[in-house]
Amino acid sequence: MAKITDFEQDIIDMIEQKSYKALKEKISDINPYDLAMLLDNFHDRNILLLFRLLPKDLAADTFVEMDKDRQRALIDSFSDKELREVIDELYIDDMVDIVEEMPANVVKRILKHSTENTRKTINQILKYPQDSAGSIMTTEFVSLRSNMTIAEAIAKLRRIGLDSETIDTCYVTDNKNTLIGYITLRTIVLSEDSNTIEELMDRNVISVNTFEDQEEVANMFGRYDLTVIPVVDNDNRLVGIVTIDDAWDVLERETTEDIELMAAITPSDTPYLKKTTFDIWKSRMPWLLILMISATFTGMIITRFENALQTYVILTAYIPMLMDTGGNSGSQSSVTIIRGLSLHELEFNDIFKVLWKESKVAILSGLTLAIVNFSKLMLLDKVGFNISLIVSSTLLITVIIAKTVGSSLPMLAKKIGFDPAVMASPFITTIVDAISLIFYFIITGIVLG
Repeated sequence: MAKITDFEQDIIDMIEQKSYKALKEKISDINPYDLAMLLDNFHDRNILLLFRLLPKDLAADTFVEMDKDRQRALIDSFSDKELREVIDELYIDDMVDIVEEMPANVVKRILKHSTENTRKTINQILKYPQDSAGSIMTTEFVSLRSNMTIAEAIAKLRRIGLDSETIDTCYVTDNKNTLIGYITLRTIVLSEDSNTIEELMDRNVISVNTFEDQEEVANMFGRYDLTVIPVVDNDNRLVGIVTIDDAWDVLERETTEDIELMAAITPSDTPYLKKTTFDIWKSRMPWLLILMISATFTGMIITRFENALQTYVILTAYIPMLMDTGGNSGSQSSVTIIRGLSLHELEFNDIFKVLWKESKVAILSGLTLAIVNFSKLMLLDKVGFNISLIVSSTLLITVIIAKTVGSSLPMLAKKIGFDPAVMASPFITTIVDAISLIFYFIITGIVLG
């Protein structure tokens, strides 16, 4: 169990002494994320008590930062009035996230205490594909008309700004709700009341379609240095916005997913410590089985050349080195290419440029390793010229093959619609192992007969 901090001990003491007024003052100034992490260390009944002491807006923000198990426990403990108060303070995109993660009985209770408009909006957002911009957008934003004056715009901001997720950037639409531009809060505040929005707005607005891939949307924030992006339908009508906090969540999930795929693990949104042993086994075992079965080809190749290995037993000693070097070389290329694809630095059309560059790197790397290895075999291992030539030549070919496979497979996977991360080190290593062994024994046959 984690050690209790002095701050947590003070809260425990206040709970025991029922010093609720002092306790409320102590926790009401904490950042929502830090407060959610703090509450995670307490017993459920104390969490409910502390949660009830929080101001409504802070309670809602803290609730959003909690993991789904804590959220569900709180919902089960809430009275109808408390649940309605929390729901009323949540933004639509946060509501959608909660609805997606909760079991049916909890969702039914949440929707029961939501307004009709909220239910309608949630159902509309849930209809969008899971990985689309529409699925992560919020419909709570400020839109202005181009014929408005600055005074009218400020009046509207004061009227509805509190219920909007952000007002730093306001989007301008025509009478058909078509997106035609944007204006920043800075421009509004620093302009004369008599100026019109049309005079001051910027028409060069970057937007995304509701069906745009959410990872691409998230990458646009960094590419264009944005904090919010408008979402439009097929008729260019403004239907929502994506804010930078949602984009950050997407990037975090996608990066975690890529890392897990590269390690041959089925991706999961559940934190490691929240997973059961069975969950971890279930996410790893299918991939291990696939890789084990694919590795049998390596065994078949070794069996095929069993006579050569019996005649020259020394050849067996260098198989692990060849296979490890091939796997490492392939991993270097695959990781570089996968990262380039995820950052949109590379496209499938660049495959020949990539192969040309990687082939030159492979030759230089392979020659360096082969020369060093040949010298080691001759001077230290003293295995003779023929064996040194066989192993070093195979090493050169293995590195060239590994870097070619490692750089091309992720791009081919991307082209046919698979996640490039799937073609990371485990699969590449298996492929390279088989090919390198074939060349190993071919060269052995040529040199030794």
